Amino acid sequence: MSLIDIEGCALEVRQLAGSAHLAPLVFLHEGLGSVSLWTQRGLDWPQAVCTATGRAGVVYSRQGYGQSDPVPNVRGEPVEHDGRRSGRLRPDYMHREAWEVLPALLQALQIERPVLLGHSDGATIALLHASRFPVAACIAMAPHVLVEDISVQSIAQAKLAFESGDLRDRLARYHADVDGAFWQWNEVWLSPAFRGFDIRPDCARILAPLLLIQGLDDEYGSLLQLDEIALAAPHAQQLRLAACGHSPQRDQPEKTVEAITGFLHTAA
Repeated sequence: MSLIDIEGCALEVRQLAGSAHLAPLVFLHEGLGSVSLWTQRGLDWPQAVCTATGRAGVVYSRQGYGQSDPVPNVRGEPVEHDGRRSGRLRPDYMHREAWEVLPALLQALQIERPVLLGHSDGATIALLHASRFPVAACIAMAPHVLVEDISVQSIAQAKLAFESGDLRDRLARYHADVDGAFWQWNEVWLSPAFRGFDIRPDCARILAPLLLIQGLDDEYGSLLQLDEIALAAPHAQQLRLAACGHSPQRDQPEKTVEAITGFLHTAA
């Protein structure tokens, strides 16, 4: 594990060994994720994917998550100065991550055409990056391309669980600043301004091989998300998993790794 300075912010980065002849995997975490949160229930999932595909991997925590630098005044007014941000996330926070932070990180790591593998918010960031930058392939697990009522309702329930349940304690083992990690995600998703979030036009510009994965029991989004991406990018392959909620890598790890391995065998 190491820290890499990107635009004045130290990001936690984990690098996994693999073939120098294959495009490396870049793992993009969910709205409450981090480098360490990819590993749960005794399974180091990024390592499992890298081993199965023979590829190197990069796993990083976005600002305010894991061991990356915290966001100053995370519940205050949003401010940016010399590329550094403080305050609440703006509704375009995933665009900024995809089009500014991620390209800078890839440049620092000397990666030109990665395979992006994102979950939830990370899947959305992967789609946005692939709409503007060259990638070998893009894998989106439980992506969000527009805001649904089911998403807002579940995120509102997460707020209650954080304030009065055990969610804060469960997340604290994965984040140096657990309150900052939670509130930056929760407040932007529950803000009125975020209801207009819609990246379907961006998905129409994705030309790279694309794999979409979602659980049939996803509590944070319906299969409308995959349907809308497929309309915008008809070349996308899909895997819809039974007995699976919002996190395919946790609920159906073997089937998810198998699908990714098969997809990459021919796609990248």
